[in-house]
Amino acid sequence: MKVTGYAYPWDVVDDPGFVERVRELGVDEVAVAVSYHSARAATPWSPERTSVVARHAALYRPVRDEAWGELKPAEPDWVESRDSAGDAVRALNEAGIPAAAWVVLTHNSQLGTEFPDFTVRNCFGERYPWALCPGVPAVREYAANVTAESLAGLDFATVVLEACGPLGAVHQHQHEKTDGVWSPAVARLLSICCCDDCLDAWAAAGQDPAKALGKLRAEVRRLIDSGDLRATEDKILPTLRQVLLDTRQNATDALRRAVLEKIPSGPRIVLHGAMDPWVTGALPGLTPSAPDDVDAVVLQNWAPGHPSVNAVAAARAKLPEKVAVGSYITAVAASPVPDIEAYTTELGKAGATELHLYHLGLAGPGRWADLIAAVSAAQEL
Repeated sequence: MKVTGYAYPWDVVDDPGFVERVRELGVDEVAVAVSYHSARAATPWSPERTSVVARHAALYRPVRDEAWGELKPAEPDWVESRDSAGDAVRALNEAGIPAAAWVVLTHNSQLGTEFPDFTVRNCFGERYPWALCPGVPAVREYAANVTAESLAGLDFATVVLEACGPLGAVHQHQHEKTDGVWSPAVARLLSICCCDDCLDAWAAAGQDPAKALGKLRAEVRRLIDSGDLRATEDKILPTLRQVLLDTRQNATDALRRAVLEKIPSGPRIVLHGAMDPWVTGALPGLTPSAPDDVDAVVLQNWAPGHPSVNAVAAARAKLPEKVAVGSYITAVAASPVPDIEAYTTELGKAGATELHLYHLGLAGPGRWADLIAAVSAAQEL
């Protein structure tokens, strides 16, 4: 299995021991966050501090005014260099370690707050500031510009696309107080974007937007009032459901095409995604045409067990042979994987040929043995 380890720019440039640890670990490449959302990131390897507080989404490359349209990313003032991602990539290249560009696209709470009309809006009219809607032309332009500026002047072996599609209702937002409240069916319906651009697409497909909104709201209320937190099915008519899905997938395809146009030939294209077309988030549902555009699809396999292993097997059976299946696993979850070596082996036997390992900076001395075990298992497959 090919192994990609993930890292933030400061993990690479601020830690003189990073390169040697990566060599010891034996990963095939390091994915550096070039465009990333807000976070508080632990720095367990640093003797000087315990975390980096990235207060808002940012581009970790120089932000050139002339490169942007209506939407422009913020610069991070919590790193010393205006090109910290570039510094990290060059340091890896000089050490002979291939680098991947880890690019987060539609997940940007700062821009979503500043430009609410460009965000996902649910059927109750509520905005999700963390979720830029792919159906909005300005968002697609922004995603393309982020990609171009992320890659400019650097040597990458791979481009990893995260949030290359819609985010939805289920998201860790500030101190999250919606956990355990919505059933899967409710979360799915509340993740359908009802912004003006999406409503226009519904109308063009023959649906009355006002009536469709009413049906969505009524169905959400019915499901909530039922008290069934395990409900997975809804009673939205198939004709309307298909229009809703087509609208989302058409916008996602347009976003991805705009992004891919900015990637030069050479790097592998890796897409974070899910086989369920209704999934939203950092790994959104694949559209029918997505596999034709990429070299690998990475699935969310952080939770060990049969569901994750079966998801890999299902993806391998459904995706074209030319498209590699990657498994995204974590060594820094609150509940560690009981046997990460055996789990990696299971994922490989199910059809995964890439291991995407989270996270080379967050996993400190207490979790480093798990990273070594996972990479060792991957190398034996």
